[in-house]
Amino acid sequence: MESKIIGLKNGKDFIQIGDTYYVRVCSPFADDRTRVLKHKETFGVFDRRGDIQPLGLGDQGLYYRGTRHLNESVLFIEKSYPLFLSSTIREDNAMFTIDLSNPEIEKEGKIIRQQTLLITRSKFIWESCLYEEICVCNYGEVPVQVILLFKFNADFVDLFEVRGTKRKKRGNLLDPVLTEQSVLFQYLGLDNILRQTLLFFDPKPINLCATSAAVSLELIPRKEVLIHLSVECFQSHEKRAFPSFLSYKEASNKSIEAYKESEKKWCKIWTSNSQFNGWINRSLSDLLMLITETPQGPFPYAGVPWFCTPFGRDGIITTLECLWLAPELGKGVLSFLAANQAKDFDIEADAEPGKILHETREGEMANLGEIPFRKYYGSIDATCLFLLLAAEYYQRTADRKFIEEIWPSIELALLWIDRYGDVDGDGFVEYRRRSSRGLTNQGWKDSFDSVFQKDGSFPVGPIALCEVQGFVFAAKKKIAYLASVLGQISLHDRLLKEAEILKEKFEKEFWVEELSSYALALDGRKEKCKVLASNAGLCLYTGIAKQDKAELIGKLLMSDKFFTGWGIRTVASTEIRYNPISYHNGSVWPFDTAFIAAGMMSYGMKEMAINLFKGLFEATLFFDLQRLPELFGGIAKRGQEGPTLYPVACAPHAWSSGAVFLLLQSAIGLKIDATKNLVIFEEPRLPDFLDKVIILNLKVGDWRIDVELSRYPHNVGVRLLKKEGEVKLIVID
Repeated sequence: MESKIIGLKNGKDFIQIGDTYYVRVCSPFADDRTRVLKHKETFGVFDRRGDIQPLGLGDQGLYYRGTRHLNESVLFIEKSYPLFLSSTIREDNAMFTIDLSNPEIEKEGKIIRQQTLLITRSKFIWESCLYEEICVCNYGEVPVQVILLFKFNADFVDLFEVRGTKRKKRGNLLDPVLTEQSVLFQYLGLDNILRQTLLFFDPKPINLCATSAAVSLELIPRKEVLIHLSVECFQSHEKRAFPSFLSYKEASNKSIEAYKESEKKWCKIWTSNSQFNGWINRSLSDLLMLITETPQGPFPYAGVPWFCTPFGRDGIITTLECLWLAPELGKGVLSFLAANQAKDFDIEADAEPGKILHETREGEMANLGEIPFRKYYGSIDATCLFLLLAAEYYQRTADRKFIEEIWPSIELALLWIDRYGDVDGDGFVEYRRRSSRGLTNQGWKDSFDSVFQKDGSFPVGPIALCEVQGFVFAAKKKIAYLASVLGQISLHDRLLKEAEILKEKFEKEFWVEELSSYALALDGRKEKCKVLASNAGLCLYTGIAKQDKAELIGKLLMSDKFFTGWGIRTVASTEIRYNPISYHNGSVWPFDTAFIAAGMMSYGMKEMAINLFKGLFEATLFFDLQRLPELFGGIAKRGQEGPTLYPVACAPHAWSSGAVFLLLQSAIGLKIDATKNLVIFEEPRLPDFLDKVIILNLKVGDWRIDVELSRYPHNVGVRLLKKEGEVKLIVID
């Protein structure tokens, strides 16, 4: 294939191969770290300069409801790239700020010296609009006149096209509509939805065409000049005014106020370690950015850019990590999933009555059925996790009224487990893909090659994963308590009996003596997949493992086969399909490590859990913005080097952002029982990098408390700082 070097005024920076652009290693553009903004259904992926360019992975763009509405947006000064100085995302994720300057510019026989002008770009997203303010200040001694040039384009490709899916046919790109201050791009999809992108410039450009705008600036020394650019996304079936964007200031104020209101719903955490505070604050900001208001309430979208949509499993796991801080999130997630629970059979969607949603997608390809994910149910664990979250939510809030409202969905989910989840009637919940285009593997490790036999071959279905049996065990045991609360004693007794039978059967069928671990899975012939995988570690979180077996698994997971120094590998390094830079076969997933640590704590393996806590904390110090990505490489820790990145990991990612909160809760032994107004710290521990932790505004029903935890040589002290209402604080040493 022919390659082409693309030359710029300041050098040859880009190489084009086919339709793809790459950055030369020696180029100042070679830093491929992207910056992300999101609000509701709109998100943007930018390079560090604030531009959108068709480079590298090709994921940069402004996206709205599953479609890329802007695929190019680049700022030039007099046809040259500005010099990059710095950029940062504000800690609350509400603003992306970039500082640039000018290269040396020769114009009309005069020279504007390099770094005479300071160009500050400030960008944020509110509703379905990207707002940008560009502030230019002349720090030279004489007035100058310069032109800022904006280059832009809208391709309206579906997110799955961005990910690499090829389509046989697309809709029609209509001719852009121009006014003196705006450009309107339009695309009529095959689904008959007209998608529009409106760019509006203030002040009016001196030249505006379908792909560029030129703004002339008269720059007096020491006086700032402002340019505003709004990029609004819209679809024809939406019932709202278009255009509907606000002024930059109005939108900015609304964004700030919305963040403050969202933050109030979460309790506050402060510690003696400023770097740990950075991790906590970034994680909270990422979660608040990912949480999107649905008709049923708040729901954490899974991650940007590939999974910026509701996922059942992801939403539940994220909420379980954060339930102690923000119980209202649990109600939103349960409500959304109950409203979208499958009621009928749909083979292509892998749907059966009672099953909980795996994911839902918007976009042209989903609307047309070119992908099966408009509403897709190919997840074997989301249904039992839904039940587990319902029980945990009740204990956290004592919200009986809400549990009564969703009780029909709970009963339907229980029915699914017994009637449809157990495909072959052997007492275990298993999966077998029915959809011709659905997921082959339907546990949380859903890569096509993530479930295998010892020799590397792929098992025949149906597949019963070990951790799924743990989720079913915990769900039935905890829902039994809810049944007793609602006076359904016979259901209570039946569920407890079924849980205990499952536990005994699981121990008998899944334990592999020579591995000192549970089998990854049972295949359709009931043969054990004798593979060392982190799935067994999740069995500690659910409590299905017997104490002696849990201790063996804990030691195994902390061995060199699994523990990298940063976290737990998804597959042991001794396995035939181990690959530390694969998606599921040897990488480290922060949420997985956090849940394993929580399970270790529950079985009394506290030092092991604290070591995992410390490993993930130290990993954050090497990641951009101290943001834990969806996953990273499973390469063992090497001296002072940081973890190995996974190239297409989502960042931010919801359940990675929530990991720190589960780790902290598990370490300090925090349990909340709102039915009795109890806050319990059971054998609290703190890692050696935390001397003090203060938790403010911890809600228990209508009451709240503030507490302080201090680490001493042999224990952790807990002190009540403030109490509002009849909350009881119990510390168990």
